[in-house]
Amino acid sequence: MTGTQSDPHESASRSATIRSELDDAAILAASVRPDNTPEIDTRVEDGAVVTAIERETTGGLRTTVDDYVVNLAVARQVVQAGNRFADQQSDEIQP
Repeated sequence: MTGTQSDPHESASRSATIRSELDDAAILAASVRPDNTPEIDTRVEDGAVVTAIERETTGGLRTTVDDYVVNLAVARQVVQAGNRFADQQSDEIQP
């Protein structure tokens, strides 16, 4: 079998940037940031959660983006539930 070996240092990486304009962006970014690897950067820009992801393969990028979107959705649900609870508590305290 003949062929050429590719140099792993020359391989092109795949990247995606996801911008999510959500309430409580700082809390949500802090919620998903612990899952970041060196190839993932999550930050807040102009009130939006912005996450840049880089992977060596298209499949790896797809899997990572899918995981991130699910994690962000769960974090959003938790924050919304916490906000509803806090609102209920403050309604009960007010005369």
